[in-house]
Amino acid sequence: MTAQPLVHQSKQLRADVAVGERTDVPLTRLMVELQAERRMTATRWASGSVSEKELREQRAATDRAANEFRRAADGALAATGREDDHYVAELKHGLADLAAFRERADARSGDADRTIGYYSDLVDHIIRVYQNEFSHAEDPELIQESGLVVTVFTVSEMVARETTILAMAGPSRRLSPSGFAEFVNSVGSQRYQYDEWVAPYLTAEDKAAYDQVFASDGWKTKVRIEDAVISDHQNTASGIELPKEADAWQAAYDEFAPRLAALDAKQGRALLVHADAKATQLENEVIWLIVGNGAAVFAVAAVIVLTTRSVLRRLRGLHQRTVAIAEDTLPDVVARLQRGQPVDDDALPAVSGDRDEVGRISDAFARVVSVSVDGHARLAAERQGFGMFAAGIASRTGNLVSRQLALTDELQDAFGHDEELLARLMRSDQLTVGMRRQIENLLILAGGEIPDPHTEPMRVADLLREAAAEVEDFRRIERQSLDEISVAPRVISEISHLLAELLDNATRFSPPQSKVVIRAELVTDGLLVEIEDRGPRVTAATYEEMNGRLHSAPPYSVLAENAHRLGLFVVGHIAEQLGATVTLRRSVYGGTSAVVILPEELLVPTEPVRAGKEAPRAAATPAPAPGPLDERKPELVLHAKTGAAGRRTPERSPERPVRSRTPVPSATRDGDAKPALPERIPQAHIAEQLRAPHAPETGVHQDAATPEEVADAWADYEHGTQTVEEELRQDQP
Repeated sequence: MTAQPLVHQSKQLRADVAVGERTDVPLTRLMVELQAERRMTATRWASGSVSEKELREQRAATDRAANEFRRAADGALAATGREDDHYVAELKHGLADLAAFRERADARSGDADRTIGYYSDLVDHIIRVYQNEFSHAEDPELIQESGLVVTVFTVSEMVARETTILAMAGPSRRLSPSGFAEFVNSVGSQRYQYDEWVAPYLTAEDKAAYDQVFASDGWKTKVRIEDAVISDHQNTASGIELPKEADAWQAAYDEFAPRLAALDAKQGRALLVHADAKATQLENEVIWLIVGNGAAVFAVAAVIVLTTRSVLRRLRGLHQRTVAIAEDTLPDVVARLQRGQPVDDDALPAVSGDRDEVGRISDAFARVVSVSVDGHARLAAERQGFGMFAAGIASRTGNLVSRQLALTDELQDAFGHDEELLARLMRSDQLTVGMRRQIENLLILAGGEIPDPHTEPMRVADLLREAAAEVEDFRRIERQSLDEISVAPRVISEISHLLAELLDNATRFSPPQSKVVIRAELVTDGLLVEIEDRGPRVTAATYEEMNGRLHSAPPYSVLAENAHRLGLFVVGHIAEQLGATVTLRRSVYGGTSAVVILPEELLVPTEPVRAGKEAPRAAATPAPAPGPLDERKPELVLHAKTGAAGRRTPERSPERPVRSRTPVPSATRDGDAKPALPERIPQAHIAEQLRAPHAPETGVHQDAATPEEVADAWADYEHGTQTVEEELRQDQP
């Protein structure tokens, strides 16, 4: 470093000190007077208690302070030979418009916020003049002290703005939303800036002086009112209504404001003294540089530079390795451990054994990574072991439930003539099916899979019926489906389980008298299945949380916290395996709509039923007697699913007659799950005399049923089934 820069800095500091000694006092007085006039203008605008005489006297005081500042600034610039400072010029230009804005205030012309904002802009110009006062300084301490002075003035301005905002509320104590927001910002700004940028840098003496102000009754009242305004305000149609405590603000402000302004001015004077001392110090350094030994300085500098560059180079390399491990390697290792995959030890940092400080830091980081990876490995092993344990328990329990379902099926076959007992068996069957679904949930969450015994595709209509049959309150479910598409055999059980969980959720969280509608239709991306209920309104945040459960595999800790609502986790797990998407959203009816998109690769075309295969069955089975015979109560056949993962359809008893009609969607089929509703078996409980077979009708060759005919026949079937259930309920005591 040569002497010339130091000389230049010294001259700049001397000039800054000379300008500051001439302008700081007038500038501070001008800021205080502008703040007072701004407050009075706001009070008068809001019909407050400020007389015209008081406002006129305050304006005169502001004019005197402005004229004094202009004279001082012009004299300082002439003495130092400098050009007019940019911020000083802006302030002078702003003061030139003071009379025009006063006229607007007197006439209440235009926007009050714009007029008050004009005064605030003038105060901001004053603070920027202070900020630019020692912009030429290169000393860190001087720059820090200059910033401290600017910050204390800013804090005082924030408090003064709070006073102006409360004055704008007027006697009605009502603020506009924008005014209230500005008040809250001012409170937060002045508290934060003092705590973070003023208090830590004050000397012990100055801090004690400020603490005395903050300990005064006026300041405590100010803090109490700020808290009350923020917490106790009322939102009304006409604006923000402030609490009554706000009326005490002006008295409290008048108490501490002069003391606070005096302390701020003291900080400004101390800055000038420090700057003058720094200029003297720089001049002394110039002398020392001239007579000192420059060679020694250069030698020391060279050693420092070389050492620093070496250390920085090693630290830079360590930083790059650390970031790479933290952002890439370690997350990948943890993910592999959670998936049960092996980890390559070469990918992890190793201990090098270097003895210097940088090497020790590198080795310590390597040990931390090793401990972290070992911990995650143990957790992954425990999770996998627990998953296997839970899967085993679920499998054994599922076998017991399957045996229970088989026993229920046998009881149904043995006592099908007892309608009351049959109804109770149906109830038992429903509860057992629900128990099996919960066991399958445990198996799924433990990482297992539900084996699918189906070997033939299943129509979507049958799939929806199978899913509805697993829901306890299945009578509330209304199905609307296509017959032209089927589902691949390998995914029937998984899709049925997924839809059953969503249907169960919809029936449990919607009014008992309401319907739950499940509809399916083909879309561009595959098959859309929508489940819509009339449940309570759910917030957007809750939908976001529930959809998050559908799209992420949670750890066991999250499952434990949500043990009472694991259905969405199960749905999300199955959807991930199927490549399907499940989204919950608000229904147009106010409830919840669950939208499931099954990919196209899970679908297969539905094979049409051939008339040739149905004709022999029609000929072999006598047609039921028409008329009154169909109006009697049919037998309710109970269907139960057996096997922990297998799903079968009970065979029809050969003694039970089968109706020979145009083929309709049957309640069961090979490999299908049990239906949602029982089948109607005509003539099962009519008088023995009426069971005599009629003369066989001439067999007529029938073509394959059209989709419209199938839909009509299915509607008749459902209507008849619902009628039978109503009659059963009426017959029960």
